[in-house]
Amino acid sequence: MAVTKSTQDQHPSGTTASRESLSKADVRNIFYGLTLAMFLSAVNQTIVATALPTIGRNFGEFESLSWVIISYLLSSTVVSPLYGKLSDIHGRRSMMLIALSLFIAGSVGCAVAPNMLSLILSRALQGVGGGGIVPLTQTTIADMVAPRDRGRYQAYIGTSWITAGVAGPALGGLLAEHLHWSLIFWLNVPFGFLALILTYRAMRRLPRHERRHQLDIVGAALMIIAAVLLLVALTSGGTRVPWTSPTILLLASTSIGLTMAFIWWLTRAPEPFLPLNVLRNPVMFAGTAGTSCTMGAVLGLTVYLPLYFQVVHRLSASDSGFALIPIVVMTTPGSLLSGRSMMYLRRYKSSAIMGAVIAMASVSSLVLWPTMPLYGVIIALTFIGFGAGTVYPVCTVSIQNAVAVHHVGTATGAMNFFRALASTLAVAVMGAILLAGLGVAPERGIGVEFLVQAVGAAGVDTAHVFRLVFAAADIFLALALVAVLLMEERPLRGSASAAAAVAPRAPPAPAE
Repeated sequence: MAVTKSTQDQHPSGTTASRESLSKADVRNIFYGLTLAMFLSAVNQTIVATALPTIGRNFGEFESLSWVIISYLLSSTVVSPLYGKLSDIHGRRSMMLIALSLFIAGSVGCAVAPNMLSLILSRALQGVGGGGIVPLTQTTIADMVAPRDRGRYQAYIGTSWITAGVAGPALGGLLAEHLHWSLIFWLNVPFGFLALILTYRAMRRLPRHERRHQLDIVGAALMIIAAVLLLVALTSGGTRVPWTSPTILLLASTSIGLTMAFIWWLTRAPEPFLPLNVLRNPVMFAGTAGTSCTMGAVLGLTVYLPLYFQVVHRLSASDSGFALIPIVVMTTPGSLLSGRSMMYLRRYKSSAIMGAVIAMASVSSLVLWPTMPLYGVIIALTFIGFGAGTVYPVCTVSIQNAVAVHHVGTATGAMNFFRALASTLAVAVMGAILLAGLGVAPERGIGVEFLVQAVGAAGVDTAHVFRLVFAAADIFLALALVAVLLMEERPLRGSASAAAAVAPRAPPAPAE
């Protein structure tokens, strides 16, 4: 697959275009469509969880319920770098239209699914579409906004994730309990078509950075299969089968073997799926490590804190959900502050460094005092969310600023791919620590009430167990801080006036 090489951006009409040719109205209209698409992708990662018991009763099958979540996770994770590469070849608009179309088709399949297998397969198709929305949105923002101004837009997009995180579980439970669970998926159809229309119309004026590319089919296949096997091992180990079982060992060893083959292929392919100059870019490496470790710590805490509230603070399931809101909501103010600081500060990493330190200190307080009063935990979670939020825009914008414009999609897709893998690894590590400490192995997401009763009857020191879980989260945050400190602080590309005001003698960021 190849496109005509061009050193200028082009409109569909054939006229040249650039980032500066977009009016404020153009940027606003594109941004509305991106925000709606991001919300749909985000809400479908949370809205289904609370409806799972109802879905299980409807189909009379509970054993495979977890795969309704896992199938979406697997497919959305492995396709993100593929969308990034294809968008560098065929443009952001065409790939976003494909992603939204697949997402809508998967949603319809879920709504009309006659059995559990059909639902799981449709969720996988939905994930193939939803997995492209996140990297394409981040890359599109890079196309229409200069790096120095980009942080605030990345932060605004984060509000859709916050809204989805808060509203998704509640909406899913209400629809499943009082109406019908299929409405969870039917709602995606009208909103998906609205996002499709907005994307089709608004993104026509988006600049394109066309350059001759060739899609590396072999490299893509090796990476995707290796990632799927690793994700299946991480989501199954310690919950459905023991970590040392032959199944997990086979999955892990095969994944490692395919990963080694993928690395070997990268040095042989004429144009590898993940270009070596992108992977070797020190900003790409450090920025991806920083955002991945931060996301892993926050996601791990989000998954296991509800159980902590129930067994340590004796909260109900619903109250545990409310107590979790600060860590989810406060990432937005942190992202907004960090994104805006990038517009004015030459040492723009300072906000992320301070945020990572704040998050580490807050988690450390839980390590030292896991039985602190509930109000203290809420305060700690507030600072954890705020601190973690400052890291995301700095790392994302730094990566996009450090690579050539025709590699922005590939770099952004790869960043999201590795971030998802790291998040899954963090959840698996914290889960292994928790289950080993409690001495039980329930299926993740099912049987929480039984777990609470079993732990209480066994007299386990749950506070001590969760101290170890918090310590694991602290280690991930410490790794994120080290990565941000080591990340090169290259001058951000931007308008001439902004660059002169901030760094008059700063050279432009080197392109690969």
